Amino acid sequence: MLRADNPGPMTLDGTRSYVLGAPGAAGRVVVDPGPDLAPHLAALADAGRVDLVLVTHRHADHTGGLARFRELTGAPSRGVLPEFCAGGAGPLADGEALEVAGLRVEVLATPGHTADSVCLVVSDGTSTVVLTGDTVLGRGTTVLAEPDGSLRDYLVSLDRLSALDLPGPVPGLPGHGPVIPDLRAAVHAYREHRAERLDQVRSALTTLGVMLPDAAAPLPDPLLDAVTDAVYADVDASVLPAARSSVRAQLEYLRGRS
Repeated sequence: MLRADNPGPMTLDGTRSYVLGAPGAAGRVVVDPGPDLAPHLAALADAGRVDLVLVTHRHADHTGGLARFRELTGAPSRGVLPEFCAGGAGPLADGEALEVAGLRVEVLATPGHTADSVCLVVSDGTSTVVLTGDTVLGRGTTVLAEPDGSLRDYLVSLDRLSALDLPGPVPGLPGHGPVIPDLRAAVHAYREHRAERLDQVRSALTTLGVMLPDAAAPLPDPLLDAVTDAVYADVDASVLPAARSSVRAQLEYLRGRS
């Protein structure tokens, strides 16, 4: 793991890039090369021959350095979106299993944070880890990012992660924050947190005395602001835009749109 020097309210202490390979394998697979920071990309390139680059989702703190990293290494790259694919490689597909760098990498579509989010189940035959991108973080909770974040999709994705046939407690390697010791336990906590937030949103709507507009109508900004202020009153101002994005996803869920 190499952490990019891009700390901030949304990236915590920086975006984590992963260099993976089975013992004895000559090549490596790099997951999420991160932002376009020359020292970070050079360090990744120096870690060994890169056979493939994978991206977990579209956000620039994970993909901004992809083009420069491909130039440094000549490696093909793949993501769900075609714009992240190069070197003759096509988009990642749910359920696909890759054999690269002595590893088996299984692709699990986990939309919700973004529509193109995936997790990667990686095994060398003796041990297994799950790379979670921004679907499950090492600290805090995941933002349902506009314009394509969806709480309905996200809850389904959490259920898919819970249902993985894993050999006991398996660590999660997140895009931000420390290693997750037991991914299944973390997913369970995330599921409970989302249910609590939905209850808080429902309570806020009752307290405010407002009804959600028809599903065909846009959500009014004053409503978004009022619910965000009520539900996320204790969060730092620097993350209020992210909280507002999650509130939008929660309200859309409650009125059956996403």
